[in-house]
Amino acid sequence: VQLQASGGGSVQAGDSLKLTCAASLRTFNTYNMGWFRQAPGRARELVAAITWSGASTNYADFVKGRFTISRQNANKTVSLQMNSLKPEDTAVYYCAADHRWGPILAGTAGSWGQGTQVTVSS
Repeated sequence: VQLQASGGGSVQAGDSLKLTCAASLRTFNTYNMGWFRQAPGRARELVAAITWSGASTNYADFVKGRFTISRQNANKTVSLQMNSLKPEDTAVYYCAADHRWGPILAGTAGSWGQGTQVTVSS
């Protein structure tokens, strides 16, 4: 399983970014997907997750109302639209995949991408 995250960059507070994770999974539509982030000196944390069908999503409280996760099964991608970015959103963002929902929520998913840096300046 290969996951390739892209779309990170350096922006100002209040700006938007869209991250995309491309998966080399023949059966992408059977995988639950998640976006995580890790800031320097901090533990990795769940940002948002979406079930294999896209029917259910889960968001960390600190991004509710600002970030939106979506998936495009035909293209084998999962996206994270990030609006109203704050300096505290600065981190490396990772995508993850797992057939099971529990490991996605727990941050113990079986497959991980390499990460993309998001830097938000005030």
